[in-house]
Amino acid sequence: MNAAPVSRRARPAKAPLSREVVLETGLRVLDAEGMAGLTMRRVAKELDTGAASLYVYVANRDDLMTGMFDHVLSTVPTPTEGDWRERLTLLVEDTVDALARHEGLALVGFGRIPATEHALVLVEQLLALLRAGGLDPATAAWAVDLIYLHLTAAAAEQSAHHTGAGEARYIAEIGRRFDALPAERYPTLVALRAQLLGGDGDARARWALRALLNGVVATPVGAR
Repeated sequence: MNAAPVSRRARPAKAPLSREVVLETGLRVLDAEGMAGLTMRRVAKELDTGAASLYVYVANRDDLMTGMFDHVLSTVPTPTEGDWRERLTLLVEDTVDALARHEGLALVGFGRIPATEHALVLVEQLLALLRAGGLDPATAAWAVDLIYLHLTAAAAEQSAHHTGAGEARYIAEIGRRFDALPAERYPTLVALRAQLLGGDGDARARWALRALLNGVVATPVGAR
């Protein structure tokens, strides 16, 4: 005996769509299937709707990615303890960590002028902390560009390490390539092989940010 048809009215009601729901669903798809799997059609399927329905909330895939980037930035907490340098360091590290959890997402902000809502909030916080540290307006303005470039690049690199399925194989291949380098042609590379390829990645990241901030503080705009 065939089962009686199920009325549409008997089905559970779908959650109403909104830009935030679309962005959060996009993040889930990205985390599950990677950048190659993130399409408007795939996000729509996850939401049990048609791709055309998404265009009410996001203009296209680029807008979806930009919105996802900004949504992740909105989750980064504002540091409240410590001096200006401690708070700035924590803000940068937390932002890098948040972006690095999602494959390729940091590249959305790489090399771009921050213009979305929470990217602007981040820049405002960074500028305020730099000014609290005594930097003059010009140096603070130039420094925030450098810091924003650093954090997006660092997040993109960490994301590749965290989410790349072939990352271990790639590192092993690079190690073998360095092992095979002729010392007479690359004497310094061969001598520093262990330092170049080894070490604690977190320690390197902390050192890089300290070196960046020390350089900014020691090099005001206009200094010779």
